[in-house]
Amino acid sequence: MKKRWYILQTLAGYETSAKENLEAKVKAQGLEHVVSCVLLPEEIVIDASAKSVERHIISLNAKIFVSNGDLVKKGDVLAEEPSVRARRDGIVSDVRNAKKVVIETLDKKFTKTYVIPQKNKPITGLKVGGMVRQGMPLSSDGEIICDIDGKIIQTENMKRIVVRNSVSELDIYVVPIDTFNSDVIKKGVHIKAGQIIAEPKKVLAKSSGRIEITDYPTKKEIRVQKVKVKKLFPGYIFVEMIMNDEFWDFVRTVPGIIDFVSSGGRPLPLSDKEAQILLRIAGIEETSKEEKAKEVKIEFDFEIGDSVKIISGPFEGFVGTVKEINPEHNELKVTVTIFGRETPVTVHTSEVEKVV
Repeated sequence: MKKRWYILQTLAGYETSAKENLEAKVKAQGLEHVVSCVLLPEEIVIDASAKSVERHIISLNAKIFVSNGDLVKKGDVLAEEPSVRARRDGIVSDVRNAKKVVIETLDKKFTKTYVIPQKNKPITGLKVGGMVRQGMPLSSDGEIICDIDGKIIQTENMKRIVVRNSVSELDIYVVPIDTFNSDVIKKGVHIKAGQIIAEPKKVLAKSSGRIEITDYPTKKEIRVQKVKVKKLFPGYIFVEMIMNDEFWDFVRTVPGIIDFVSSGGRPLPLSDKEAQILLRIAGIEETSKEEKAKEVKIEFDFEIGDSVKIISGPFEGFVGTVKEINPEHNELKVTVTIFGRETPVTVHTSEVEKVV
């Protein structure tokens, strides 16, 4: 008998478990020749709001394993910072904890890194997203002063290693605390040029999402726009199977499944055209390049006419109105009032938030 595609109604919210239960029952009873495929069509939706963006600042020397537009899962390796090696022979004269704080100017054209030794006691409140001003002390003893206006874009616990070389000059290394070679690099130890002080550091995705990479003169930034999975047909799953009274009863008695979508008391099969559309939606059947480009949907929290506040970039603090939306580049055209005149500016969706 020919296999056909059928629609199964499930308990609301139990589509995934119903699919898994059916697949497990088919496998347990060796009926793969009867029920060959169970589908739960879903779509990946990207949340383009500012709060959903995960940012990673990496050096220009880092090796990047992802590209613009890639979809990654939580825990995937995005990049790897190179190992840190001793530049010259010498003796380690000091090893202590420190806090690295990277500050970016509001126009995003310049960043400056401050390393605050633990003995200087970094002030509380040095968190990503925090605003700082020129002249603001970064350490409790007042020895380390911020000399730019900007926003904190990265903080990290580090080790600060001081090596006195053969001509009594000091080489200073600041390395991530979790890759620091603490078994070898200790105060009073002699190290040689090229010796590893810190192992390579992997940069991992903290959440699933789509990749955006931006190059800057002094760094690179990897953004992960968080994604969520939406069921295309809530309350339904699809099954390809041979239909008769025995197999009809076999499927509809699976936990989580209510019954087949029927007509005249009999399960209603999909037409060949409907089945083809289903397979394309599920990504099983090949689609054109134009259709594949639409597989990832971007869900904007903005509409034309919304009032938004720009929270980063050269126009930070301005409030304006959304005039245009560019989903392809995740950009908005916003009109703001500058010197009494309405001026259109283009901003990334992660740089604005809706004014409620």
